[in-house]
Amino acid sequence: MTAPAQWKKSSFSGGGEGNDCVEIADLRSRIAVRDSKAPTRATLTFPVGPFTAFLEALKSPTPAAYAP
Repeated sequence: MTAPAQWKKSSFSGGGEGNDCVEIADLRSRIAVRDSKAPTRATLTFPVGPFTAFLEALKSPTPAAYAP
């Protein structure tokens, strides 16, 4: 995997230091996700389409039932 150009931290970071969240990076065909408290540890990657659908579902006032 290539290193992402720029990691973006959630605007909902908790605490005074804002370190309690995840960061994401756009790798073109995939989205990388890492723990902002441990950036050198494991990184998860997801295809862009399913990750975008996941974020939209989180924003929805009434989450849809999961359908595999």
